[in-house]
Formats: sequence, structure tokens, C-alpha cells
Amino acid sequence: MSVLSAPEALPPHLAEIADRLRQVTVEIYSTRGCAAGILWAPDLIVTNAHVARGPRVLVRLADDRRVDAHLVTADRRADLAVLRMPRCEVAPAALADSDAVRVGALVVALGHPLGLRRTLTAGVVHAVSPPRPDGRRWIQADLRLAPGNSGGPLADTAGHVIGINTMIAGGLALAIPINDVRRFVASTPATVT
Repeated sequence: MSVLSAPEALPPHLAEIADRLRQVTVEIYSTRGCAAGILWAPDLIVTNAHVARGPRVLVRLADDRRVDAHLVTADRRADLAVLRMPRCEVAPAALADSDAVRVGALVVALGHPLGLRRTLTAGVVHAVSPPRPDGRRWIQADLRLAPGNSGGPLADTAGHVIGINTMIAGGLALAIPINDVRRFVASTPATVT
């Protein structure tokens, strides 16, 4: 249960944040169904590796255009993947510093849970885990996610992406911190546009 019990606890500009996030959140279709991805650059999408399982996927942009994207790189252990698509004229996602995320901060997530396109949910940061021995870290948030949210943005109340939603564990949403995603993308030479 989220600590947000009153509607006035949500920022009044939440609809504007949702609109901005919808522009940079794509739908990714595979044989396993629909999931999400984040527009990282005019021709790059970042998502979870468990979303991008094949060399090519169908992507639907916010304006409903459908384009083919191909896998540039994937790291199954980190559960991150980069896809390249034809260049579009949409500004990429605004990114925050995930090291600055604090417990109790209000966050929003956008995705396509259970086939419900462009759905927004809100909650609070429950914990920010330190790196585990395998190097993985998580932003844990108390918000509702379901299949179809994977690969989509976890954002702050300014609409800046702080993480990539990956899974649910113990009733909490787990997101890969965006600073870890930045390092992953930067380590992939083929992502230079």
C-alpha cells in the first residue's frame, strides 16, 4: 500500500509529466507480448534484455507509427538492451541523476501493463539498494507494475527518468538505476549516433 492516500499528495502537473513520458516510451512487440522501452536518442531505444529477445522487434512510437528495430547489444545478466530504429523527430527522454534518489520520493512509472497502452502509476521510493556482489543495484518503489511495464521509465516528479522498470519482487517494483544504464550505453561503441 502506498503512503499516498490523498489525491492532493500528487503534484498538480502529473498529467503534463504523463504526456512527456508517453512521448518517450515506446511499445515493443515480441512473441511474448508487449513491453516498453525508452527513447534514448532519435534512433536508439533502451529496454530490458528480457524484452528484446530476438534480433529484430516491432516498435510502436507515441504517434502510433510502427517501425522495425534491430538489437544492437544485450546483456542478459544486467538485463539491459539497446535497439536501433529509423531516426525519429522526437526529443529523447530527459534523464536524472539516480544517485540523488532518496527514500520517500514520489515517483511515476509508465508502460503498457497487461496490454493497457500508455498507463501511468505513481508511488514512492521504498529503498535504494547498495550494489550487490554481482554489481547489480535496484531502486525499489511501492507502485503497481505488471507484465508490459518492463523496459519502461521510472521517473521523478519533474518527468526525468531515474530508472528502467524491470520486475516485481516482494510486491515492490524494481528498477535499474539510470546511471547504471548510462554506463551500459556508453560502453557500447555501436550506440554512437
